[in-house]
Amino acid sequence: MYFVIAILALGVLVIIHELGHFIMAKVNGVKVLEFAIGMGPKLFSIEGKETLYSIRMLPIGGYVKMYGEEEEVEGGDERAFSSKSPLQRISIIVAGPIMNLLLPVLIYTFIGINYGFLTPDINGVIPNSPAEASRIMKGDKIIAINDKKVDTWEDLSMDIFMAKDSTIKLKVLRNSAVEEIKLTPELNKEENRYMIGIEPTKIENPTFLEGINYGFRETKSIIKQTFTALKTLVSGKATVNDVGGPVSIIKISGAAAKAGLYSLLNLAAYISIQLAIFNLLPFPALDGGWIVLLLIELISRKKVSDRVVSTLNYIGFSVLLLLMLLVTIKDILFPIKL
Repeated sequence: MYFVIAILALGVLVIIHELGHFIMAKVNGVKVLEFAIGMGPKLFSIEGKETLYSIRMLPIGGYVKMYGEEEEVEGGDERAFSSKSPLQRISIIVAGPIMNLLLPVLIYTFIGINYGFLTPDINGVIPNSPAEASRIMKGDKIIAINDKKVDTWEDLSMDIFMAKDSTIKLKVLRNSAVEEIKLTPELNKEENRYMIGIEPTKIENPTFLEGINYGFRETKSIIKQTFTALKTLVSGKATVNDVGGPVSIIKISGAAAKAGLYSLLNLAAYISIQLAIFNLLPFPALDGGWIVLLLIELISRKKVSDRVVSTLNYIGFSVLLLLMLLVTIKDILFPIKL
């Protein structure tokens, strides 16, 4: 049952993404042939006025199929995607990732208002910890770590995790004055993570405006963490245990559903941000690849040939399928431990 809930939650993220494409296609007067959730063979469908709404067998991804998307339409039909200006087409393509970035703002706003949230204002210092040795005090507010601004408690936690046992530099606001403190995180063997020994402040009953502010700050924080993780992956510092595919996502989502609404919402917001950023990568077959081609067309004022677009998308889609196959095999042979 928890896995079913998890799959439904992931399906919502896909629907939100494709809904962005769908809405902007309609706004720009483009005919939508199909709005599909999932991939592979069709399980269920409803024929609308001009759009087929379908659910497909594999609960991974989805798509909006637009008239004139894959090839030029003869006669320049104004309802064809290919007949629209580069800026109009970019607005349609980028709408999906934008929706996936707006959703976490709403989710984190809901979480903040209903569950409260943590801030980098220090509410306590653990005895015999690096923080105590460095004379960090209750009431201090950490505003930067290694010269990077700290907006949320999660910002601080991630940077401490990334630093591990290396010396870090904190900027602490104390009595309206900024002080610099250097210390080295220590490994907490019980929790298997690096810590400096401080306790955050929890805002129990935030106002609506505080909740919205938290929603934006938390989304911004996860975006920064995602780019940090991508940098680690590209630099070769990540291990096989740091990479997961569809099996891992469903497994983690099922565990989150079992843990309760709070955990499931947090994970949904996190995955939604990953989906947005992944789709914006400048890679063929992804939204980012489309945007690059349209920007080239906008700057050069020359349309990229349909043959080039089709070839790039075919190669990109093949590579993505291969990567998905590899990470799925990894998930099976080296499953994550929860």
